[in-house]
Amino acid sequence: MPHMKVALDLAKAHDFGIGTYIRNLVHHLARLDEENTYFLLGTRSANSFVLPQKDNFHPVEIHDGKRAELDRGKVIRFLKQNKIDVCHIPYDEVPWRIPCHYVVTVHDCVNTLFPAKMRPQWMQALHFQLKRHRLLRASHIIAVSEATKHDVERLYAIPDDHITVIHNALDEELATLPANLEPRSVLERYQIVDPYLLYAGSVRPHKNLTRLIEAFAVARTEFSNHPAYARLKLLIIGDELAKHQALRRAVVISRVQNEVRFLGFVSPDILRVFYQNAAAFVFPSLYEGFGLPPLEAMSFGTPVLTSNTSSLPEVVGDAAVLVNPENVFEIARGIRQILCDETLRAQLIQRGFAQIRSFSWMDSARKTLQLYQQAAD
Repeated sequence: MPHMKVALDLAKAHDFGIGTYIRNLVHHLARLDEENTYFLLGTRSANSFVLPQKDNFHPVEIHDGKRAELDRGKVIRFLKQNKIDVCHIPYDEVPWRIPCHYVVTVHDCVNTLFPAKMRPQWMQALHFQLKRHRLLRASHIIAVSEATKHDVERLYAIPDDHITVIHNALDEELATLPANLEPRSVLERYQIVDPYLLYAGSVRPHKNLTRLIEAFAVARTEFSNHPAYARLKLLIIGDELAKHQALRRAVVISRVQNEVRFLGFVSPDILRVFYQNAAAFVFPSLYEGFGLPPLEAMSFGTPVLTSNTSSLPEVVGDAAVLVNPENVFEIARGIRQILCDETLRAQLIQRGFAQIRSFSWMDSARKTLQLYQQAAD
């Protein structure tokens, strides 16, 4: 194959989900490919966070001097002046008039299906058409799951052969984190002495946390005299409760103020301890483009309850209890089942260890490199 010059956009390298994707993809491309030249377009902070120690990977600082965002004009000029063969934009906000072939990764269609900002209708329509146009102009689109591919085809009318599914995998940094903390001291620091269910992820409407709180309240009333779970708690790792008044109301109305804890964001080593010691991981999201947290929980031997919608059945396979996320009582039944059926718990743990081996960043990097080569050709 002829030598390629590839540019990767690191604008979102510090984001929670996309940043995980960027970091793992770059590091595995570096292990796989020592022939082609890679330019990592980002800020000084992003490049120091992602840059592998390989001679064919070069950091390029592109920013406006005041903010962390990339200067899109400088990006376009760099691509043109350096005669880049392929640019990979690892999220679906494509700059205008890219002067080379480009590949786009679509992680989900959540902003189309669950818009967070209320825009005028004409503005929403314009934004939608611009995104569709730029996706169609891409040499190829990577979707992180079959469910996401289906959404892109359906919502944006993108041809099937223009999209390739390349799955995410378990975050290597979390999986290989040294166990240098004593779990008991971590739990004592957070004053956690009772068994708990765990949710970890962003706090947005489609994450369905209001129904999770309501289902927890239903399940907990039935555990009032249970020898192991009478003092069961729900820990939510994500944004602080003060930022989400609807969740505060749900906690108060459900009368579980003393049983639901919002811990905000925690470091990876603390998160590891919470995963390891949870009675179960609960993730009844309404929509996920891939959904890494259930796999993370499985990697620590924690049984998982999640939704039977979007990409989640594809990701967890038969290694989780699947529930209808719109039915509070079905979520509550799933909680009781996953806590009380010891045979099922053992099966889920073993299936979970097998399921995480179904996904590989090296395999994903190899397939992505093939798409770069096709685009350059």
